[in-house]
Amino acid sequence: MGLGHYPQVTLKDARELALEARKLLREDLDPIEKRQARRSAVAADRQAALTFAQCAALFIAVKEKEWKNAKHGEQWRTTLATYADPVIGRLLVRDVQLAHILKILEPIWTTKTETASRLRGRIENVLDYASARGYRQADNPARWRGHLDKILATPSKVAKVEHHTALDYTEIGAFMVELRKQPGMGARALEFAIITAARSGEVRGASWAELDLDKAVWTIPEKRMKAGRKHRIPLSYSAVQMLRALPRIEDCELVFPNTKGTALSDMTLTAVLRRMGCPVTAHGFRSTFRDWAGETTAYPREVIEHALAHQLKDKAEAA
Repeated sequence: MGLGHYPQVTLKDARELALEARKLLREDLDPIEKRQARRSAVAADRQAALTFAQCAALFIAVKEKEWKNAKHGEQWRTTLATYADPVIGRLLVRDVQLAHILKILEPIWTTKTETASRLRGRIENVLDYASARGYRQADNPARWRGHLDKILATPSKVAKVEHHTALDYTEIGAFMVELRKQPGMGARALEFAIITAARSGEVRGASWAELDLDKAVWTIPEKRMKAGRKHRIPLSYSAVQMLRALPRIEDCELVFPNTKGTALSDMTLTAVLRRMGCPVTAHGFRSTFRDWAGETTAYPREVIEHALAHQLKDKAEAA
């Protein structure tokens, strides 16, 4: 059995190592096997010694393939990099403890409650992933039920609910007259979003293949819907006329492209509203539609909710 090379191993060191080996032999243990087992354990420990940031990157790489919206991966990376990494990013994932989680969450729990709540869930998922892969053994210190719910205030009790600013439905007629005077593809996209009660992202990503102008129907595939279900929108006369009047860009399938032939940004619609001096949000017009439909029509609530592509929680009601 080799004990090492001189001068890294001195004569004194060699004698001590030989003595330890002979003691093992007297106990019927093979010193070579014991050394190999020790080396194997060290190697395994090094392989399992991943930092939280490394685990987060691995988890996101696996999960973003199933996320419907490409923005989710970027949101995960941004929130973890901003709030978690300064505290635990370089820490071995197996060493993350409750004190670290609280150091991350407590400063923003009551001031940025929604962000903090999402951040907690993301940290919990990363730590669960680390446990499943064998990178940590301890309980998950970021879990909510039966743990952090005893330490931190319930998010719904401390969060300030911020509704999207909406226009009163009695003012929508005058607003549409002014909107149709606005030039540009952003104004047309906003107009289309309002008269279809669709989400901004659904409109900005709309393609000509989704539209049947003869039947006056816009069919949005499930992959582009928030709830992951196909949504059909009947197009009014004004919607069809507006679409027929739109310019078509060669080799571009988008209905509302920018000058480069790519999708408009969300800020484009906001810019139109700011230019008009209207203190509302593009998403707020869905609330305007909801108020108008609920207060001035006799359609059942369920039908109105489906027109907005809202998923009803009650399964019987949804059916």
